[in-house]
Amino acid sequence: MLVLVAPGQGAQTPGFLTPWLELPGAADRVAAWSDAIGLDLAHYGTQADADEIRDTAVAQPLLVAAGILSASALGAVTPGAVAGHSVGEFTAAAFAGVLDDTTALTLVRKRGLAMADAAAVTETGMSALLGGDPETSVAHLEKLGLTPANVNGAGQIVAAGTLEQLATLNEDKPEGVRKVIALKVAGAFHTHHMAPAVDVLAKAAEAVTPADPTLPYVSNKDGRTVATGAEVLQRLVGQVANPVRWDLCMETFKELGATAIVEVSPGGTLVGLAKRALPGVKTLALKTPDDLDAARELIAETVTSAADAAGA
Repeated sequence: MLVLVAPGQGAQTPGFLTPWLELPGAADRVAAWSDAIGLDLAHYGTQADADEIRDTAVAQPLLVAAGILSASALGAVTPGAVAGHSVGEFTAAAFAGVLDDTTALTLVRKRGLAMADAAAVTETGMSALLGGDPETSVAHLEKLGLTPANVNGAGQIVAAGTLEQLATLNEDKPEGVRKVIALKVAGAFHTHHMAPAVDVLAKAAEAVTPADPTLPYVSNKDGRTVATGAEVLQRLVGQVANPVRWDLCMETFKELGATAIVEVSPGGTLVGLAKRALPGVKTLALKTPDDLDAARELIAETVTSAADAAGA
């Protein structure tokens, strides 16, 4: 069974959209999305530097646009489940038919702007902890006043809070943690610092009529599948200020019988976690269009294996 996943903020790198815009029709689609949301996605995805695309208001719609674009380049694919990490949940909602592409990008643009405004109130950030026992690390973070904003599984937790709190963490790591890495994000996402952004996104969501998912949609809130579009939308709004439980999402992939995971552009982060947490599950990251043929082969192999198992 194939799971299609979409990365979150921090996965972007300068120029990563460039090769995708060379695909037939891609530049026109991106131009139309840019007009709809009032942001030149092509410019930011091809010419902007690392600091420019670190801006939350830019990074979020850029990531969702790249995810939708790269997934569509795969052709007609029907995964067994879809999921996204943080803002990648909007990409997954588009995959599942809950939101159309333009609506997803419009909401994400408003989300990014609201989260950037919330982040500007206090100097905050996020750092990844590698290694250590999850329970020990979470208790230590809470002692320092930090929030375990992303519990990613595979020995990784992301702490979020003020820059002062994160500086203390660098000097006082939880027992067993090998390394603390500052992330390329501009705020303490998925914490109480983002509460004002929840209100803004909730108001924007009132104008949206979501459809029910056409595919199993796995939520960051608790790793469970969500059956109705209304609940997906509600969770997308609330998740801005709540921790991402990617560890629970991966547990659900396992329960559903996942045998392959393809991560859309700019892929790499989530398949890295899957390789450690889901041994035996084949993975592939769509980093450039050069990866499309291998992804199609993996998908075809997965479909064939599923058909053979069904006929056994």
